[in-house]
Amino acid sequence: MALDPAIKEGAPVGYDDRPIHSEPGSLPPQVQAPLAPFRGRHPDAPEWFLDAIAQEPERSFVTSLGTQIEALTWGELGKPGLLLVHGNSAHADWWSFIAPYLAQDYRVTSMSLAGMGASDWRESYAFQDFAEDAEAVARATGLYEAGKPIYIGHSFGGSQVFFAAAAHPERMRAAVLVDTGFGGPPPNSPEAQRMREQEVRNIPTADRAARVYPTEEAALARFRFMPPQVAGNLFIADFIARRSLKRAPLPDGGGEGWTWRFDPAMWNKLDRSVMMGMTAEGPPKVTVPLVHIYGDRSVVKSRISEDRPSPLPKDMLEIAIPDSAHHIMVDQPLALIAALRGLLARWPG
Repeated sequence: MALDPAIKEGAPVGYDDRPIHSEPGSLPPQVQAPLAPFRGRHPDAPEWFLDAIAQEPERSFVTSLGTQIEALTWGELGKPGLLLVHGNSAHADWWSFIAPYLAQDYRVTSMSLAGMGASDWRESYAFQDFAEDAEAVARATGLYEAGKPIYIGHSFGGSQVFFAAAAHPERMRAAVLVDTGFGGPPPNSPEAQRMREQEVRNIPTADRAARVYPTEEAALARFRFMPPQVAGNLFIADFIARRSLKRAPLPDGGGEGWTWRFDPAMWNKLDRSVMMGMTAEGPPKVTVPLVHIYGDRSVVKSRISEDRPSPLPKDMLEIAIPDSAHHIMVDQPLALIAALRGLLARWPG
């Protein structure tokens, strides 16, 4: 398995973006706590990024299956639609510096999956429910005004886009997966055993609450990416991290602190049965045009290259982003923008 050059062999790297436990010192500081050196200050950011985030989206909520789903929308109504879906434990603002550069030609909506961002939490989560949420958001924000939209999903969000493409091809014109993998290591391997132990220790349960930090600075100092990697651009990591937080009561009752916005028990509450049934006998047939954009040093891509089990079609079009790990919009945001704009200018035809 390929590793970020900054991560030593044997470190807890994981196989996807699910939470894993890492003891202090088990990862290099620039991986374990990339924002700690700034002590709550904003890293310097280039003009292109500041211009992008200055283009505030229309912020709204869409009700789906009784749940309020956060939606951010850019671009004029009546233009072709793009629906953007983030990875696990992330939120809609992961696309806020990408979407404005697509909104010149498209009506673009970025959604926060249920249990993440400002969307409501659920008692349970399922692939089929995420697919219903995606369509509800796309319709409510006007992405169907010029025909069926194109779905674009990163990591876990790419898994949801792939499921929707296989189960409901009538809902979309095409699908783009951004560094999307499925499954984990071989079940009897040492890495699989280590991941099981890490999950038990790391994921909060009913008797182990999510941590509340006394200050925003303390929370930012704990931010890191999953799977672990160096933050390619610290100004993007800072932007994402600040929008990953919300106020919460301190455990001692002494006021408010900061905690992460995602449901920490989401992974344990995720029902994969429908997705597993769909892929039980091999890759499902996907009739909509499908493209995979991946980082050339991503753990996800290395697993596919090693011929690990994957439901993705063997013959799908793939685009490599040079010098990028799993979180391409953090490592190479301008290259991702260029790849998407170039692709969409000619594809799917």
